[in-house]
Amino acid sequence: MEENINQNPDGNIINPLLNQSAENVKKITDAIHATRLEIKKYLIGQDDMIDLLLVGMLANGHILLEGVPGIAKTLTAKLLAQTFSVKFSRIQFTPDLMPSDVIGTSVYNQKDGEFVFRKGPVFANIVLIDEINRAPAKTQAALFEVMEERQATYDGQTYIMQYPFLVLATQNPIEQEGTYRLPEAQLDRFIFRIKLNYPTLTEEQQILLRYKDEIKTPSLEEIQPVFTPELLNELQECVKRVKIEEQLVKYIAEIVYSTREHGKLYLGASPRASLAMIKSAKALAAIKGRDFILPDDIQYLAPFVLNHRIILTPEAEMEGLKPEDVIFEIIQKTQVPR
Repeated sequence: MEENINQNPDGNIINPLLNQSAENVKKITDAIHATRLEIKKYLIGQDDMIDLLLVGMLANGHILLEGVPGIAKTLTAKLLAQTFSVKFSRIQFTPDLMPSDVIGTSVYNQKDGEFVFRKGPVFANIVLIDEINRAPAKTQAALFEVMEERQATYDGQTYIMQYPFLVLATQNPIEQEGTYRLPEAQLDRFIFRIKLNYPTLTEEQQILLRYKDEIKTPSLEEIQPVFTPELLNELQECVKRVKIEEQLVKYIAEIVYSTREHGKLYLGASPRASLAMIKSAKALAAIKGRDFILPDDIQYLAPFVLNHRIILTPEAEMEGLKPEDVIFEIIQKTQVPR
């Protein structure tokens, strides 16, 4: 213990471990601030969505953006990808898309007389899947392994994804024409589902004023990269060191367990949801400049972590309830640790 304690010129005790923790948090907050500034060059409003995207990124999770067309879901995903110095690809999901269009396929090489695996667009560091719920279940199944295990198996051969590997997917509300409900097993692989709303009147006026003289689609050349794979890995290691008290771990478990016992839920959340809550709460605390988690972090993140992992009973749907309503009720009834 004596080796970890020093004194400054004033005679006050300095703990290098605390200094290291403060330095880790500062690295994260500086990178997040720079990323926000880059994204804000093009995006107006949606501050909560930006922060949740950054939290998901630091927690090494895939993110699903849901909302009606035209509210900048795809633009936001592309802006975030531009802040990375990594390979980016975009896949437009359609009803006739095949699994081989995502993962890849074997191509016959006449020169060698052999079949060679040609990697599909999913082999990138950041993959934007646009309108993910417009493809049928057969194509969705192609994403199961690659999202969870960050690897793809084709013809008995396993291909490991290069770090980092993040999926940013957009989807339209399932009530719209030409959409499919995503399988529960696939939804569970997203750390968040972020539901986007229309901009406020003030925000829409600001959008129009900024782009009133634009005819062509704005290019994203002004966006400067903030993250390299090395920096992201370093920041994620810092996030891992954020402290969470045992009582808050139990608090998370109680919230998630309550979804399995609730009378208005047909399907509750899995332990994967509990793990996602811990990881994302650590990331949220870090970008807020803390090296410890508060109950407020858990309460704020719970709807985004759980809303796509639970299914309402038919009776609850007939009452007009939404998943967020039940989640809020569970949070209200669960005792907050002191």
